[in-house]
Amino acid sequence: MLGQDLTAALARDGATAVAADRAALDITDTDRVREAFAAHRPAVVVNCAAWTAVDDAESREDAALRVNGTGPAVLAAACRAHGTVLLQVSTDYVFAGDAGSPYAEDAPTAPRSAYGRTKLAGERAVLETLPDTGYVVRTAWLYGAGGANFVRTMIRLEGVKDTVDVVDDQHGQPTWTVDLADRLVRLGHAALDGTAPAGVYHGTSGGGTTWFGFAREIFRLLGADPARVRPTTSAAFARPAPRPACGVLTHGRFAAAGLDPIRDWRTALEEAFPALLAAERPLLSGRPG
Repeated sequence: MLGQDLTAALARDGATAVAADRAALDITDTDRVREAFAAHRPAVVVNCAAWTAVDDAESREDAALRVNGTGPAVLAAACRAHGTVLLQVSTDYVFAGDAGSPYAEDAPTAPRSAYGRTKLAGERAVLETLPDTGYVVRTAWLYGAGGANFVRTMIRLEGVKDTVDVVDDQHGQPTWTVDLADRLVRLGHAALDGTAPAGVYHGTSGGGTTWFGFAREIFRLLGADPARVRPTTSAAFARPAPRPACGVLTHGRFAAAGLDPIRDWRTALEEAFPALLAAERPLLSGRPG
């Protein structure tokens, strides 16, 4: 989902980009990564690859760690050898998720899930191996036209259910992959220009809401009655991995580097909505269009 929008953003930027899926490049395979670097000699690498099955990671942490921890370490070693900038996409799950206010980039990490632990391992590998050219961009609640996500799920459920129960005790920042892709391109340029120091950045939308508030806004954009979305608690949807009660992040380092943080989540969702609706509509039955 993010990789597709990043590839499109790079094309609009006029950059020469190589997009490699898992079949083309296993980032945990040191030899394959070395061969790819020798063939393409990239100035910037953006790692959009990740184990994102949060619940599955609880029972398969070693497998998740290989993708989320070993993979970035292999990429970082290759970047160090070639003098390449690395942008590593990470997550709010590296925090405990119990703060009473938004997390700054330098807030203490304390992941409570296997997914969060493995993503933190990837962050550390990048920052330790590439102290001057390693960038970690934490994001959260991603949605886009190119993959399964909460927005597309709500569009589908609105067409088949009278009411939908959605948790109202988890706070975060819905983030459009198109917006994040744009910031990754800008950060890559700033890294090459020397105007953005290496380290941690937060790439989430401005503002914040709950999954319940997010769902109601989706129903509103569909022209449906938002009251059909009913609030519930996380306890009603017990999952193997704990979800952060607070995943809201601050964006001070983007601003300090002279880069505008991502806009408010509502504004982005309204612009993104036609493409999301078009992506989901072929899957709907009994609806016009």
